[in-house]
Amino acid sequence: MMVMGQPPNQPRCGACKDGVQAPFDFSMAFQPIVDVASGTVYAYEALVRGTKGEGAHTILQQVTEENRYQFDQNCRVKAISLAAKLNLAATGALLSINFMPGAVYSPSSCIQLTLETSTRVGFPCNLLIFEITETEQVQDRAHLRGIVAEYRRLGFKVALDDFGAGHSGLNLLADFPTDIIKLDMELTRDLPNRPTALLILKTMVRLAEELGSELVAEGVETVEEFEALKACGVRLMQGYLFARPGFECLPDVLLPR
Repeated sequence: MMVMGQPPNQPRCGACKDGVQAPFDFSMAFQPIVDVASGTVYAYEALVRGTKGEGAHTILQQVTEENRYQFDQNCRVKAISLAAKLNLAATGALLSINFMPGAVYSPSSCIQLTLETSTRVGFPCNLLIFEITETEQVQDRAHLRGIVAEYRRLGFKVALDDFGAGHSGLNLLADFPTDIIKLDMELTRDLPNRPTALLILKTMVRLAEELGSELVAEGVETVEEFEALKACGVRLMQGYLFARPGFECLPDVLLPR
């Protein structure tokens, strides 16, 4: 794997001018992030899938150091193009796209294809969220800081995904305060029966408020987890309880009574 922030062996950002060839075929599914207080969809997260709906693993295992730049660029193009086709903007929700910081060599250059695609298909750029999904330890924090600053300058929201898992922890949050913090699903799992997890979650709600960030609980699967999260003050949730990812569609959302 390439260490995040390293430049490629040869400059590739110029490829954005003429588009970037996809290294292999894939598509997207969309899963809602629900605002349980208002009963509306806050955002739809674009999740990579095979062209016949195969799981993300079958696609991600094809990503290599050599093709990760092309893959990351094409994930953005595919997500935005499909969202426009599905008229996602008309729902009032945002579009959340996962990206690999290690595939961004120049924040201002590598974003150009994203901007051009949004203009071409008529999808508003101010509805975009970019989720940091890098699971490797950050070696070049200045590089990631530059990406976050550039994306925010362009009006995008930035989310820290899987907070609490792997290298996505407090040290990273301290250096890169983001608009949205997505709690790893392991913290949500069986929450009502884990007093320590409940205490941590209540603390995260207060911390997010102090930072001015939105807090999203991932992996919500049961009514009991939903009720415990709501009691803690969490209003943004994502998980099978509300909707499974819809392959090339915006799935219906079920809200617990």
